[in-house]
Amino acid sequence: MIRRLLSAFLLFLFFIPSFAQNSSDKKVYTLKECIDIALQNNLTVKRSALGLKSANITLDQSRYTMLPTLNLSGSTGSNYGRSIDPTTNSFIDQKIDNANINANASLLLFNAFRVMNGIRQSVNDKAASENDYTKAKNDVILNVITLYTSVIFNQELLQNAEFQLKTTQQQLERTKKLEQAGSVPLGNVLDLEAQNATNELNQIQRENTYKLSLLQLKQSMQLPASTQVEVEVPALSVEDVVLDKTTEQIYDIARQNMPEIRAAVFRTESAAYGLKSARGNLFPRLSLNAGAFTNYSSAAKIASSYLITDPNPQIGYVGTDPTTTDPTLQVKSLIPTVKVSTKEKAFSDQFSDNVSKSLSLSLTIPVFNSYSARASVLRAKVTRETAQINLTDAENKLRQAIETAHNDATSAGKTYNSTIKAVKAREEAFRMTKQRYDAGATNYVDYQVSENNLFQAKSDQVRAKYDLIFKKKVLDFYQGKPIDY
Repeated sequence: MIRRLLSAFLLFLFFIPSFAQNSSDKKVYTLKECIDIALQNNLTVKRSALGLKSANITLDQSRYTMLPTLNLSGSTGSNYGRSIDPTTNSFIDQKIDNANINANASLLLFNAFRVMNGIRQSVNDKAASENDYTKAKNDVILNVITLYTSVIFNQELLQNAEFQLKTTQQQLERTKKLEQAGSVPLGNVLDLEAQNATNELNQIQRENTYKLSLLQLKQSMQLPASTQVEVEVPALSVEDVVLDKTTEQIYDIARQNMPEIRAAVFRTESAAYGLKSARGNLFPRLSLNAGAFTNYSSAAKIASSYLITDPNPQIGYVGTDPTTTDPTLQVKSLIPTVKVSTKEKAFSDQFSDNVSKSLSLSLTIPVFNSYSARASVLRAKVTRETAQINLTDAENKLRQAIETAHNDATSAGKTYNSTIKAVKAREEAFRMTKQRYDAGATNYVDYQVSENNLFQAKSDQVRAKYDLIFKKKVLDFYQGKPIDY
């Protein structure tokens, strides 16, 4: 029993490294991979794609309205009791089986270009849906880039916190040795232990912030929280981050490129064509109609055979005795009496012989239709005015967003330049303070303040660096440039 337990324990220890290695395997995602996954899984993008598909169907339907309409109908049944013989239009009292086929075609010749304007309206609606689809994807891309940048930023802050903690631990070990040798008082060790605990807390907080930003990135990609993810840190540089265009120049470019503006423009044009199409219902409508009809009835009969029963039947007499049998006094008919046998006319013969065709022109002049046509025109006017307001609103929002982004980018550039100077000054100050502290020329409080100032300056520089890069990328996005790193 002991051997079995020992074998199982050794086997368990053997598999622990491989299991831990597999469980910690993380795929390193590039920004493009994160964007592709998010676009593939995002539900808003999928809904927008379905909206575009619906717009395509509507456009096809609008185009098909220019083609003639053709409808086929047919029926079959039986009549019982007294009814009309469809072949003689006389009343009969018998069961009649019947069947008919009817075909009708109609072609709209003129309706004040209502159909054509409806097609143009659908074309603009489709174009608007295409831009809605593009905007939905752009929103996802911007969101992923924001979260991706946040992950890199928090990861760098975490590395900075880890470096500060490591430096403090090294300094603590050195100070302990000096205290044991009697070179420094015990208070220096206690101060460093307190600082080390503070740095550990700071590292934990930075790690939590990093994990939260990573979780938000996973959620934007619609990945489970348990998915192991690491992001690739691109070579980010602020050397080429130069604002070479004014807000007006960027706005002029964005107004031509941004899908939300193009969608609003297309919807304005669509509303204008919708108004023209609605006005078409106020004008006469001219149509060409054609039809064909044929039927079958079991009451239809045809002669099948003839039998002469009396070659010369008596039709009268000569004299006053109607019962005379004298052949010389009888008047004979020259037409013999014939018994006719009938049978039901064949189904195929009736369908070919009973064909009826029609061709007509139909002119419909609207006089009064419960105010429906006029109300449609008024609603179309409201829709057009609403579309124009939406276009103006979209342009104003775009202008305000660009002005804000340009101002933020300008401010971020100034902030970043200021942090560069601050980091250089803090590094030099910390270097000098550390030398004096190692030489015993200054106390630990001054050393701790100098180290914290350097850490804060580096954190501010990292924040300013990513803030500047991202805000410049946003301005590039408004100019139609690719927003990648």
